Amino acid sequence: MNTGIIILAAGNSSRLGRPKQLLIFKDKTLIEWTIEAALATKFKPVVVVLGAFANQVKEKIPLTVAHIINDNWSDGMASSIAAGLAEILKHSPDLENLIITVSDQAFINETILSALQQKHISTKKGIIASSYAKTTGTPALFNKRYFSQLLSLTGNNGAKSMLKLHDNDVETVAFAQGNIDIDTETDYHNLINN
Repeated sequence: MNTGIIILAAGNSSRLGRPKQLLIFKDKTLIEWTIEAALATKFKPVVVVLGAFANQVKEKIPLTVAHIINDNWSDGMASSIAAGLAEILKHSPDLENLIITVSDQAFINETILSALQQKHISTKKGIIASSYAKTTGTPALFNKRYFSQLLSLTGNNGAKSMLKLHDNDVETVAFAQGNIDIDTETDYHNLINN
């Protein structure tokens, strides 16, 4: 099972007003936590997709981790997914699965990322999403049969639309604190003070 990971870190954090990828949580930035979780798995390659704050965020990416800059980041999350997948396929054309994760879920860890692949193996379903707070979302695994659709996504929906479109081929894993993502100063305050 050849599985890669793309970490979406291209957004401009418009509601927060500063790069949420660089917010400090327990002595590390959120992007560092996400990269650490990815590197703790056996999945390769790992590619970080940068955009709005590329130069600042790049400083927190280890030299051993690939990154690309999505110049079209303002077109929405879909453009970063497509850019990240295209980059991974250049290096790993035989990729079987792709895990898409974001850089603002403070409690991301290796266990949840690995659970996605385990669920894919056990259920043979092509899309494995994380479930939390009565919804489904990232991190999510997509089998290669969905790569062409991921590459043709547009707008700010990300890949969530595909979960509804292919609901008969979707399974989920529980990610208890997956709903804790950082969009506003209030979110960040709650995270560091709880």
